[in-house]
Amino acid sequence: MTMILESSETFLSIKKWKEQIPGLAAIFSTRNGGSSREGFSSLNTGLHVQDEPFNVITNRNIVGANAKAPLEEWVCAEQIHGSYIKEVDRTYKGRGSTNYQDSIKGSDGLWTCESNVYLSLCFADCVPLYFVEPNSRFIGLAHAGWKGTVQNIAGKMIQKASESGVDASRIQVYIGPSIGKCCYEVDETVADQVKHCLNREDHSSLTKKTNGKYNLDLKMLNKQLLEDSGLKKEQITLASNCTSCEEDLFFSHRRDFGKTGRMSAVIGWRE
Repeated sequence: MTMILESSETFLSIKKWKEQIPGLAAIFSTRNGGSSREGFSSLNTGLHVQDEPFNVITNRNIVGANAKAPLEEWVCAEQIHGSYIKEVDRTYKGRGSTNYQDSIKGSDGLWTCESNVYLSLCFADCVPLYFVEPNSRFIGLAHAGWKGTVQNIAGKMIQKASESGVDASRIQVYIGPSIGKCCYEVDETVADQVKHCLNREDHSSLTKKTNGKYNLDLKMLNKQLLEDSGLKKEQITLASNCTSCEEDLFFSHRRDFGKTGRMSAVIGWRE
């Protein structure tokens, strides 16, 4: 497993980045150690899932404090399962952190090169994509469900970085915990879009089932799209976690039939 549980029960961190990139906070919260109840038990960080807002803000503060990424410096996006990516700076600090209506509208990706700006998105099966290039201080975060994935939000983040002068050959990407191929079944319509989004004939992310549907490996598909955008395999690391299988650690939209909490991905530079 390429992510390890930190000293707090509330989040996982990217071990390789923690060891090799000083000053970078890059974490993924668990479902444990919070104040929410029932289906949101206990560390729900999603403000849009009908949980009590006070509990969610309390939970976000717990994550922020334990990760040394203060909530007042988070920037959050609306997340509409699209592929629009927004550049943010210090003037955006706090957007969406305590009020979902104040989130960056229409966006599923955020990037910055500034310190003390913590990019944050919510997840409960979709793929979190973390990006970093230490020399330029470029960091990015993207939310890739199947729709955002086939719209190539992964490749679009690399394009944004390149357009801003970042050397793409130095970018590192972490593909975080999401629903695994073991648990993610899709229909022919989705499978067709998967096949058409790649610049290759390799559709190994799909496995056809006897019922005519497919199991889809979203993490692998995003890896292939990143490679199609010019990244080498050694620039990309995949989490082995399945959010649906690991009920003790993660919320899962599919496993929990839609009534569940959200984990938060957070990345930022500590000044």
